[in-house]
Amino acid sequence: MSELINNREKRMELLKSLIQKMNDLNSLDTVREEIASLLEEVPYEDVVSVEQELFSQGMDKDRMLDLCDLHSRALNGLIKSPLKKQEAPSHPLSIFKKENQALRREISFAKKIFGEVQLLSDEVNAGDSFVKLHSFFNSLMDIEKHFSRKENLLFPFLEKYQITGPSTVMWGKDDQIRQMLKNALSVLRDSHAVTAGEGKAIIDLVLMPAIIAIEEMNIKEEQILFPMSIDTLTETDWYQIYKQSDEIGYCLIAPTEKWQPEGMTPMIPEDLKIDSAKVHLPTGTFLLNELSAMMNTMPFDFTFVDKDDFVRYFSNGTERIFQRNRAILGRKVQFCHPPSSVHTVEKILSDFKEGRQDKADFWINMKGKFIYISYYAVRDENKEYLGTLEVTQDLTPLRQLEGERRILSYE
Repeated sequence: MSELINNREKRMELLKSLIQKMNDLNSLDTVREEIASLLEEVPYEDVVSVEQELFSQGMDKDRMLDLCDLHSRALNGLIKSPLKKQEAPSHPLSIFKKENQALRREISFAKKIFGEVQLLSDEVNAGDSFVKLHSFFNSLMDIEKHFSRKENLLFPFLEKYQITGPSTVMWGKDDQIRQMLKNALSVLRDSHAVTAGEGKAIIDLVLMPAIIAIEEMNIKEEQILFPMSIDTLTETDWYQIYKQSDEIGYCLIAPTEKWQPEGMTPMIPEDLKIDSAKVHLPTGTFLLNELSAMMNTMPFDFTFVDKDDFVRYFSNGTERIFQRNRAILGRKVQFCHPPSSVHTVEKILSDFKEGRQDKADFWINMKGKFIYISYYAVRDENKEYLGTLEVTQDLTPLRQLEGERRILSYE
């Protein structure tokens, strides 16, 4: 058998035949035992090559999607990835891995609550647990930014090197996960007062399958996609990915460190340098650093949400009222709020988009301060909706003013 094992062509033929034998979950243990006994370990490049070959030979895409899950379960723990030096903390691949760690953390929290619900008697109210689950699944929706960078930045470079099969199949699995998470959130919105018996059914039929799908994608990325990518892409390729990543955003983390391959000149066009770029507005002109500093100096907190409900900007003053970090950029604003207040957010956005309203105001007392929160519909000269601006300010000092001050006096 050693001749078969050491001959890559024969090994791949064996692996392909074993993968094609996977028709259902019942065959997994048998196939896994065969792979373990015949091959012991499977180099990740063999898995990639077999997938590419099956795809090139015209295997139906839906069939490939089904097999993708089955063979990842059968091969889990058997795929041999090469040992690589540790990438820099801000390298795009390191960011992908950190995002997966953050997703696993959220999943572990959700699973803990699953277990708590399972211990309850069926007739007991499990609403509190499902409010918490709603929050965790809101966080899991941040996976969209992880998928988007993978699909729109990483996959094109793999395709440049004629690696198309795995990325095509993986994109299909990403879409399935997206739909499963949407279904889960749809159910969770109406599950804040369920009994434990109803909750157990929801967990088994809707929530757990979504969790499992994310975990399996995590394995596919860690064992196959990432080793293949680091072996294939050049430092210049990775730098291109790095330079475009901020625009899409990051999943559950907020990278701050910069990365640049050794010996490579920063690829920043002359007209985008911070000390020379100008922003021309109808009533004046700013240097970029002037505009940024001005926005951060204003005694308000600004957050801008675009017309598609994605958070695109927040000011970064020294004394923010509500803390923000870069992880919210590119995230749906609905998923940045507690489930109990999402319906209010949806109402405001709907009224702004439909032109029924242009402003919504709230005021609250928080930690001894009087906080005023305003939402403004942002429209162009043709009254077309462009997004929503949130402005938050501490009015406590202003409410205490009396009389007049006409003489200069510093605080």
